Amino acid sequence: MGLTSKTTGETQIITVHADRIDAAMAIQFKEDMRANTEDSAHRVVLDLSDVEFIDSSGLGAIVASMKQLGKDRRLDLAGLQPVVEKVFRLTRMDTVFRLFETLDDALSGTDA
Repeated sequence: MGLTSKTTGETQIITVHADRIDAAMAIQFKEDMRANTEDSAHRVVLDLSDVEFIDSSGLGAIVASMKQLGKDRRLDLAGLQPVVEKVFRLTRMDTVFRLFETLDDALSGTDA
């Protein structure tokens, strides 16, 4: 699993370079997110465009990453593949996270 990070204006964009976030990589994902967001912007957008599968451990890792940001910072999600988006909607996590169809939509503020 690999994550890359860049900052655009007041938004940090973290891109996941893996086709799945599951139990086998959830712990590493949380550690990588913590390292990448320690001193980050007020808003973090997680680009999930490459992720084709997520299980409950992966979902938990993303929720944990949001919680470690604290109350003053926000984690938004962009580029969810249909299967991944379905997991967020079925678990009602779409009420917790703002979901954006594309990274460009997330940067412009256009909800999915």
